[in-house]
Amino acid sequence: MSAFLEFHIVQNFAPSNLNRDDTGSPKDAFFGGHRRARVSSQCLKKSVRDYFKTSGLVENNNLGVRTQHLDRVLKDALDGIGVKNTSFFNEFVKLALKKNDADEERITSGSNSKNKLASLLFISATEIEKLIELINVHKGILLNLAEKTKLKQKEIPENFKKELKELLRHSKAVDVALFGRMLADFPKANQDAAFQVAHAISTHRVEREFDYFTAVDDKSTEEETGAGMIGQVEFNSATFYRYAVLDVQKLLVNLQGDKELTLSAVTALTESLVRAIPTGKQNSFAAHNAPEFVGISLRHAAPLSLANAFEKPVTPRVDRELTVQSVEKLADYNNKLSAVYGDDKDRWEVLDLTEGGVWPKGNGKNKAKNLKELASKARELAETVLGV
Repeated sequence: MSAFLEFHIVQNFAPSNLNRDDTGSPKDAFFGGHRRARVSSQCLKKSVRDYFKTSGLVENNNLGVRTQHLDRVLKDALDGIGVKNTSFFNEFVKLALKKNDADEERITSGSNSKNKLASLLFISATEIEKLIELINVHKGILLNLAEKTKLKQKEIPENFKKELKELLRHSKAVDVALFGRMLADFPKANQDAAFQVAHAISTHRVEREFDYFTAVDDKSTEEETGAGMIGQVEFNSATFYRYAVLDVQKLLVNLQGDKELTLSAVTALTESLVRAIPTGKQNSFAAHNAPEFVGISLRHAAPLSLANAFEKPVTPRVDRELTVQSVEKLADYNNKLSAVYGDDKDRWEVLDLTEGGVWPKGNGKNKAKNLKELASKARELAETVLGV
């Protein structure tokens, strides 16, 4: 039976522009008939992936890289066997993964920017190591084909195609397993994401604000009046509800059945999801605001987002923080849904920093004292799912 580890986060951000649209404005959305501040799921996932890389919570050999420029990842290996036009390798891989009726494709000699994979490839460190071994084994044919201006699929050795496809079926990268990957030309290497992330929305109505700014030219003379530059930046401030859900069994499958790596990934994910903050306009706003509430629920029947707790927006009050009101509404709505859709085996663990700790004691087994303890509790929940 599937089990879902959910993350419910209430986080208040000071004035900021964490996630911009194509005009530079903070992203927003209408929800419940009211405009809400929004941070996209893509932005939140990118922040978590970046935090994995900088925090050391996940070892480098258990992480992947997402790129259309596979030749740049493998440049040292290609240089090592004497391939000068390394961008050729992108075309080589594209043809190697295509079906056997593919047309010939041109290789533009020396153009690293033009010759690239058809789409972003999310590839693990272990797959890169195996690909380097494959390059060394087939260096003769690679050197020969790298000199051609046109490459035909039938010129690529069948054993190279087979070995390439085989190595792409055994990724054990935590971020690839969590966020998934798709290869249109080789569906067997696809991985359905084990982790889903919702767009964060404000629990209350939000209007955009504008910061008009000027910049002084330090070398201007007395005769040169006025600012060196003027402009304006849009921003907002909001209390967000963030929701994400992890299919623990799917994560185990994606990590090739490695239970210890799966459990370590749950711990790392919990810490990273809470600590990672989008970087948009941070030099201007420095909105490094940690969550006031983090709830982790283990559900067995089906995932349950609690976003509809805020269909009617929270109304600001002088005597009551938005975060406190938001957590109260979240708890009430959770009790309402759990009574109808819940399971007797469902569990909650929480980290509650709101004044007075407004999350009801009955919903959490024991409230965590800090993030490390909460991450440990998340691992324990995952252990119950995996039978550890």
